[in-house]
Amino acid sequence: MSEEMRKPEAAKTIRETDEFARTEADRLIRGSRHAALSVLEPMTGHPIVSRTLVATDGVGRPIILVSALSSHTKALLADARAGLLFGEPGKGDPLAHPRISLKCRAEHITRDSAERPALRRRFLTRHPKAELYIDFPDFSFFRLLPLSASLNGGFGKAYELSGDDLDIASPAASALADMEEGAIAHMNADHSDAIDLYAAHLAGEKDSGWRICGIDPAGFEIQRGDQLRRIRFPKSLGDAGDLRKALAELAKSARAND
Repeated sequence: MSEEMRKPEAAKTIRETDEFARTEADRLIRGSRHAALSVLEPMTGHPIVSRTLVATDGVGRPIILVSALSSHTKALLADARAGLLFGEPGKGDPLAHPRISLKCRAEHITRDSAERPALRRRFLTRHPKAELYIDFPDFSFFRLLPLSASLNGGFGKAYELSGDDLDIASPAASALADMEEGAIAHMNADHSDAIDLYAAHLAGEKDSGWRICGIDPAGFEIQRGDQLRRIRFPKSLGDAGDLRKALAELAKSARAND
């Protein structure tokens, strides 16, 4: 069969991008502690893949912390094209579990960048053990800007997403980033019971001891040891001042089901 004859048939396997696809993409990307990173080897142009820890910036774009000594850092500095694969295999067939593959453009965040302190804080909140090496002189951050993505949400659930589908666009982003550290500290210190309710009723987790480790206009992450879960707000925040109300309403909803 010719390539031209195959194309219409292949198109039938891709579903129209909908809210399920965007929500699942959000969960997979922003609810992951690590990903497979693909870069292009400078000398040969051949793809090379490694595992990397990931966090996100204030609007949910992936960030990685890498050493200048690593081959993938050299590759990203030579060619900003990169790929990220998110998604954990579970029981049974690993191909039956959701995953998403991103095409990205890497943006190097230098050590003297004004953005580095905020990215450092967000990365350490999710990966506290990285404090052992995060300030080594050869380590720096890259932001991976999503250009498009292929989502496999399970059997018969294939989607193609654009950069706009993956973006968290909100006028609240800047103000929320400024207040995030204090809001997280307050919730973890004074409302740990509410966070455990989020875990139980919004993430399906039975154990207690969860902590918030990141907030953006579309949702937040909770963490317990090596476990990380993404919880979305019912509606993306349009104003940073809506954060308290949104968290309280989620707690109220969770208590109603307790």
